[in-house]
Amino acid sequence: MIEPVGYLEMLGLEAACSAVLTDSGGVQKEAFFFQKPCVTLRDNTEWVELVQLGWNTLAGADRTAIVFAMENLHVPDNHPQIYGDGHCAEKIISYLENL
Repeated sequence: MIEPVGYLEMLGLEAACSAVLTDSGGVQKEAFFFQKPCVTLRDNTEWVELVQLGWNTLAGADRTAIVFAMENLHVPDNHPQIYGDGHCAEKIISYLENL
């Protein structure tokens, strides 16, 4: 556990870590972008697709569930581009140029 950090420093930490533990909705998604397994310290999530794909585990505030989730961490084999391929701006420009 660390003191709060700025957004860019947080992204650097997420990129370099082995796994993420969070109660933040945004950090759950960032962990997926960085291909890091995530344990969410909440009972639910708005990113249910990440749980279904195995990238996120809901553990709530239950100590036993958190320890179990950490002991069973793994990086899923599948990392689909469910949020796009990162080339949206180019596609929009191309589409507009061809109007």
